[in-house]
Order: sequence, then structure tokens, then C-alpha cells
Amino acid sequence: MTTPPYTSNPSHTLYPSYPEDLERPGLVRTGRSTFVRPVRPEDADRLVAFVGSLSRATLAYRSLGPVVRAGDDVIRRGAHVDYLNELALVALDGDEIAGLVRYVRDPEEPEHAEVTFTIRDDHQSEGFGRLLLEHIAAAARARGIRVLEADVLADNARMINVFLGSGYRTEVGPPGQIIHFEIAVDPQAQAVARAERREQTAVRRSLKPLLEPRSVAVIGANRDPLTIGHEIVANLLRGGFSGSVFPVNPRAEQIAGARAYAGVTDLPEPPDLALVAVRAEAVPGVVRECAEVGVKAVVVVSTGFGETGAEGRAGELELARFTRASGMRLVGPNCMGVVNTTPAARLAATFSPALPTPGRVAMSSQSGPLGLAVLDYARRLRLGFSGFVSVGHAVDVSTDELLQWWEEDPGTSVILLHVETFGDPRRFARVARRVAPRKPIVAVHPGHADSAVSSLFAQSGVIRTRSLQELFDVALLLAHQPPPPGNRVAVITNAGGPAALTVGACAASGLSVPALGERTRQTLRPALAPHADVSNPIDLTPTATAAHYRQALDAALADDDIDAAVVLFMPPLADKPDEVASAILDAAAARPDKPVLASFLGGAGVADLLHRGDLVVPTYTFPEAAATSLGHAAAYQTWRSTPAGVVPDLAGVDAERARSLIASCAACPVSEAVAAELLASYGIAVRGSEPAPGPDAFLSVRADPVFGPVVAFGLTGDYADLMADVAHRVTPLSDRDAREMVRSLRAAPLLDGRAGGPGVDLAALEETVLRISAMVEDHPEIEALELRPVRLLPPGDGVAVAHATIRLADNTAAGGSS
Repeated sequence: MTTPPYTSNPSHTLYPSYPEDLERPGLVRTGRSTFVRPVRPEDADRLVAFVGSLSRATLAYRSLGPVVRAGDDVIRRGAHVDYLNELALVALDGDEIAGLVRYVRDPEEPEHAEVTFTIRDDHQSEGFGRLLLEHIAAAARARGIRVLEADVLADNARMINVFLGSGYRTEVGPPGQIIHFEIAVDPQAQAVARAERREQTAVRRSLKPLLEPRSVAVIGANRDPLTIGHEIVANLLRGGFSGSVFPVNPRAEQIAGARAYAGVTDLPEPPDLALVAVRAEAVPGVVRECAEVGVKAVVVVSTGFGETGAEGRAGELELARFTRASGMRLVGPNCMGVVNTTPAARLAATFSPALPTPGRVAMSSQSGPLGLAVLDYARRLRLGFSGFVSVGHAVDVSTDELLQWWEEDPGTSVILLHVETFGDPRRFARVARRVAPRKPIVAVHPGHADSAVSSLFAQSGVIRTRSLQELFDVALLLAHQPPPPGNRVAVITNAGGPAALTVGACAASGLSVPALGERTRQTLRPALAPHADVSNPIDLTPTATAAHYRQALDAALADDDIDAAVVLFMPPLADKPDEVASAILDAAAARPDKPVLASFLGGAGVADLLHRGDLVVPTYTFPEAAATSLGHAAAYQTWRSTPAGVVPDLAGVDAERARSLIASCAACPVSEAVAAELLASYGIAVRGSEPAPGPDAFLSVRADPVFGPVVAFGLTGDYADLMADVAHRVTPLSDRDAREMVRSLRAAPLLDGRAGGPGVDLAALEETVLRISAMVEDHPEIEALELRPVRLLPPGDGVAVAHATIRLADNTAAGGSS
């Protein structure tokens, strides 16, 4: 029995150079899922079947002329490669090969390789060629190949368009019957941008059967109420899903009022989406049946996988490989399902007893049990959801892919994340930076509230909260009010004590409570009670009426030096809270450009009073929560309105030299001499030097489990060791990131001259930071790097790196040999 194509190869000891890092899921332009991996010796028969399925026209394009089919023995030899000088990647369609790309290194020019593509006829025009080009280009680049060369028949329009539309720099030979292409595989900005656009389109298409299915099967549906399988069916029907619902249970004729079916193969049509709620040991067989009948997406709510240990983790990874190879997407396992309240879907594919009301907030949660509490709490807050996905162990569908779905969803304006880890941290950071300027992303992370994680979230535009309560407090504001244009807040109250607490909370949240302008005070004095304080906070006294609140709020929001208002009301001190709430709504409606928040301390049912159609003023039990939420929103608006900066092109960079050095290294860490050569390839000289008159610094790179490569900068000695005065940024760094990084230390006055003396050469320091960022982005094999000490010299004298260490990942030398 041959090894299934979706599993890891069990016999790597037979050919230890097999590069497991090249096994990756993929999406083609149509949204179809596939699994891309290197060819293996046991693929020999699959290759024969693949070539045997090709039409004469495809074979002619492949052989550049008359059809000459190679013998089976020759085809089988194509399954044996050394993964370095010859490499073949296959894209899988179930147990079969859908596409094949192969390069062979030119022995005369080792930085060049000939590349060929073959796509099965029934998968042409779906985007397999472009997907395989991106994968083979990355693999070739890591193996020291700079240029891929290809010969294409002049009428092979599909392949020509793949090369010309890739974004890679291409050189095309003279027109003729055969066109010669030379494709430079360095990741040019245009190539990266086009790949991102293709990825976004493919991700959205692949998730449509999951989030907007036309039909849903529930496998493991149960007749007994309060069981998971029964509640999923009941919720689908109760939630108003307009498509077909197929309960699957061999011992039931009807479940929750819907006709039941004995098995997946008995369904009247292949469902777009299948929810699997069976025992863990039965899940692989059920998922295989789903693949056989043509299901496009699977949600596995079953437990008993990664949470049980290494064996369970291996089982769920094999499940993910199989679903991708079969063209399906997978959510879970160990999740609570998916919800989409938009009119196009009305999908409540979950066993949660609390279903969210429609709204403009979407959320991804990595915890199933937590999701139950989240939906219940959101309903009590009257916070509506456009979508909710419990990703569980997230072995396939990931947080960054859901971000890309909600990025283009017109019904979503705020995105909430409960995150523990990311499958592809670089991609998450890239996607988050693209989405956050348009739609706020609010995340709760279970890690410690350290400055590194907080600064990394902030750099990506993600609002980081430290508790679920804070997450929903911020969501309540951003879902209903605009972020403030600045950080200046007016506090309006009928009690002095709560106002003092609010002012302190504002200061702790980066907000200011400035004195009102003289014109505003003149407007307020005759309108309010004689003893009212019209400075800021505006104390209306316990006798304040609804009219007083309206006049005070109108005047504060009209003040050009006020960006937001927090309104406090003590119901025991005045009656008719409904009239006060109506006055607040009227004033907020008149100035929709400035956010208004409220805290009706001790008031019951106040949230209902502050809703009027689409107009909602978020209300908080205690004013400190209002101030904290407003502080997050103000910081987000500052980030959004600040120029993003650019990732500059740096002179004096020889990426090919660095790539050759890395390919020649099998050791980890590399020697001091190689480390110095690698840095010199990026314009950074390592040389011993005497201590400088200014402070010494360090620059380091480490692999963060959430964000990938992280650059750290600080001054040596007590500044970093005792004061933890270290700045962090995630790569790639823009010029703005580098500038802010070196100036964000508390010890920055030592660098820019504010502490006396000439300071240091900040421009040279920023350029060194950018060069380090470029180096680790170009060469992901660099696992860790440290420059220590870095001598900071006076302005105009640059910086001097006295010592450097670099550690490479274990799979640096492609195939384990060179």
C-alpha cells in the first residue's frame, strides 16, 4: 500500500534530505484548496498516472513540439530527486497529482536552473501554474538559484500569462516559435503585491462555502435535545438558514423537524459545508467520505485531538493535510462552529445556546468553551455580531484568513480576536497592517502584558487588550461611535466623586481633560444651575435636569479643543434617567464626528435607554472602563492617521552573496567570520573598536512565536538589564518604524543630545536597523542575530559594530547537504 499523498513521509531515513519545510497548503485563484509538497520516490506510480492523463495538446506544450510520450520507467525516475540541484513539487487533487513543477540546476551556471510546468487538463485555467511558480521560486531562492529559465511555445498563452503576470522581473527572448523566459526569483515589491492580491482573492473564494454555504450537513446529528449534534441542527433551522439542512444519523428518520439521512453518501446533493460531531476515532473516516461526495468545507467540533498530546496533534495535522489535498477547507478540531448573521448567509452552525443578534462586529476565537461565554455576554451587552468563528486548534483555516474575509465584508466594521498563536505570523502581521487602517482590530492575548508584545501589536495597528471585559468594552465603543480625532476629553457629571475617578482614569489611558475654552464657559454659565462648575469636568450638581445635560454636551462637543465626551449620571441623585438618556442621544446625533460615552452608575436597563435605531451611545457600569476604552480608540486613531512610512531600497546590498554564504553553512550558529561576511553583504561592517564617548547599544533579532522575526534595540548595561528599556518592532521595518524605534527608549535623551553633549549619529543608527530588517526578511533561515556592542558615535561618524553572532535554522542548508 502506498503512502497517502497527504501524510508526512514515514521513511525519511531512506532519504534524509527530504525538505519537510516545503510541504505547505495552497489555494489557487478559484479558491480551490490543494496541498503542495516535494515529489517522493513512492510517487512513481502517481507520476505515471499523471502523465497518462494528459491530453495531446498539453503534452505538446510540455515537450515544445511533437508529442513524444516517455516510457513509464523514465517517468518513474522523475520521482527521485536530490532536492537541491533537482527539485520537483506536486500540487495534489485528492490522491492524484493536479500539477507538477520541476527545476534542474545548470551545472555551468549554478545560479540558474531550467524550470518546467505541467498542469493536468481539467485543472488548467484555475491558477495552479501561478501557485506552483510562487512555491518553486521560494524554494529555488533558498537553494542559491537566482534565475529560473523556461522555454514556452509562442501559442501557449496560459503559461506566458503566468510568467508575465507574476510580478517577478522577467527577460523575454526574441519572438519566435519558442519564447525563452528568464525569471529573476528575488521577491520584488511588485511580485509580493501581486501575490498578496492573488492570495486575498483565493482565500475569500475558498471560505465562501464555509461562511456562505448553500447547504449544510450535520454528521453526528442526534435526536436527543441538549446534545451537540441536535443543537447544531436546531440552531441552523432556528437561525433562519435559507439553504438545505441535512442531519446525518443512521438510526433516525427526523431530527429537530428535518429529515435525517443514514450517511453522507445518501444525501440528495453534495453539501457545501459539513459539521462533524462524532467520536475522534471516527472523524478521519467521516471526513474522507465528505471528500468523496464533494463537500467543500468541514467544521470538526469533535474533541480528542491536539489537546490529548502528541498523538492527537499528529492526527489533526494529518487531517489538515488530507482536507487540503482533497480541495476542502477545515475549521477545528475542538471548536464550537461558525456563525454568519449577514442576510446572504443567516448561518448559525454552532451548538451555542446563545445566538448573537445581527450587528457589525466579527470575532475569531481559538477557544471553544470561551466562545460560549463570549456569545452569551455579547447578547447581554446588546453587541451585535456579523460573524463569529471558533477556530479551535486552527490546523487549517487561520485567523489571518478570517481577517481577509472580514476585510471585504461590508457588514463588518470591527474585528475582535482571541489569539494564542498564529500559524503564519509574518502573514498575520502583513494582513493586519493592511486591514487595520480601514477596520479596527481588537485582540486579547493570554500572554503577559510585556512591552514587547504590546509594541508589536501597536506597530501592526492591532488594539491589544488584557482581558475579555476590556475587549468588549472597546468593541462596544468602536461598533457604535467613531474613534476620537484626538485625546482631549470633556467629562460631564452630576456628582464630583465619579468625575474625579474618571479624570484619573483618563490620565492613565493617555487622555487629557483640558479646561474648556472661554467661549464655551460663557455659553454654559447662563444655561446651567448657579452652582454648576463649567471648567472641566463640568459638574452640573445633583439637581441637573435632562435639559442641563443636553446644553452641557452640546457646548462641549462644539468646542474645537474637545475631541470626545464622557457623560456620568447618578440616577439616585436625579429622577427621569430616560429623559437624560434621550438628551444624550440628541446631542450625540448632532455631532457624529466626536464619540460620546456614558456611565449611568447604579442604573438598571440603561443600555436599552441609550439605543435609538442605529444610534447607540455605549454605556459602562463604571467610568474607568469608559476612559480605558476611549484611550484605546484614541491611540488607534493616532496610529491610523500617522504616515505609514516606506520600506526603503538600501544601497550596497548583495543578497545573492548572502544567499550563497547561507547555502554553504550547515553549522548553527555560524562562525564569526561568516557572520561578518553576511553582515557585510548588507552594508554593515563588523570591526573591533575602542569604546566610544557615547553609550553602547545592542541590536538583536529573535523568532517570536506570535509575530515571527522581532528586532530589539536598547542600550547596554543597566538600561536594558534593570530598567527593561528595550524597543521592539516586527519586520519588515519602514523608515518610520526605525525612526520611532530608536527614539522610543526612555533613555532617548542620551541619544539625541537632550541630556547634554552632541548625542549620537541617529541617521546611521536608523539605517543599521533597516539593514538588519532587510537581511532577516530576505533570508528567513536566520533564526537569531545579535550585534553587541554597537558603538554609538557622534553625529556624522556613523556606528561601529564590534561583535556579531548569527544562528541559522536547522534546515538552512537545503536538503541537509551542499
